[in-house]
Amino acid sequence: MTSDDAWTGQLLAWYRTHKRELPWRSTRDPYAIWVSEIMLQQTHVETVKEYYRRFLARFPDAAALAEAPEADVLKLWEGLGYYSRARNLQKAAKAVTAQYGGRLPADYDALCRLPGIGAYTAGAIGSIAYGLRVPAVDGNVKRVAARLFGERESVDRPDVQKRLQARLQSAVPREDPGSFNQALMELGATLCGPRTPQCERCPLADVCDARLEGDAELLPVHEKKAPPKAVDVAVCILTFQGRALLFRRAERLLNGLYVFALLEEETEPASAAGRLAEDGLRAVYRAPLGEATHVFTHRVWQMKLYHFTLDEAPDGEWLQARQAVLANAEELNALPMPTAMRAAKRAALRILREG
Repeated sequence: MTSDDAWTGQLLAWYRTHKRELPWRSTRDPYAIWVSEIMLQQTHVETVKEYYRRFLARFPDAAALAEAPEADVLKLWEGLGYYSRARNLQKAAKAVTAQYGGRLPADYDALCRLPGIGAYTAGAIGSIAYGLRVPAVDGNVKRVAARLFGERESVDRPDVQKRLQARLQSAVPREDPGSFNQALMELGATLCGPRTPQCERCPLADVCDARLEGDAELLPVHEKKAPPKAVDVAVCILTFQGRALLFRRAERLLNGLYVFALLEEETEPASAAGRLAEDGLRAVYRAPLGEATHVFTHRVWQMKLYHFTLDEAPDGEWLQARQAVLANAEELNALPMPTAMRAAKRAALRILREG
């Protein structure tokens, strides 16, 4: 294998010619880079582009994000999923404003101490915005590195991750480390994909261990994960005089977002009505509204949607205790809601608008 300097040069030359034009690549603003990196976690590039533009227009710097109501932040994040990213982004913005005068620190360890910023994100911000000589190892980079260096043990093991991190650290050039990290990400996102690597077009084909051994499609090795658990959920759309009852989630999953009444391990409207009555809601079942499925990382909600009408509106004390609201169609549209509630939201809006 050639030296790190040689393959690094090949990679950077390829990147300069073939990189995609993406909105966050035209800036060195640490805040804008940070926002893009958080959004890009587990979300496709094409999806992120418009969210990124809207988010920066509404929250152009850390101070603006820190001062915003959480509901506004979550509403702007609606549809991106993994909402803990948005909550941590705002927590970190508050810390940056209080501790660093509103500008992210130009220090890798200090970046890692901020909420929601791990080794990868700190490496990306540090190298791209500040020129720090640190690697940024996301899933794409991990895959490229495993193939390039011929790592045939599970990349989920901490010792293997440390080994790859060390190899990449030694390869990061002193000049323009940000482009080096972005080039590795770009290679993993385009040519060195998970299923069908395009080795014949790869700038590192002549030094890649996996290509030389003919097992690129088998790498990286991952430990088998348990499939997500299926959970039956009755989604109860409870209406009263042109308004629908919604609850602000306090649970970790979808925390801070608004949902309809959710009854886990429930599939029948009669027993759902009984459980609602136990919580002080006298509801009359009206009609089924269809089914929906939403896949989370560790569980799958198999949802049955039901419409109930309330005999009377809950009083203010009941609503406050449960962080609940009775919302008309316009108010419902303005509330931050998760993608999991998309089908139920459409059904509720139809009911409210039809009267």
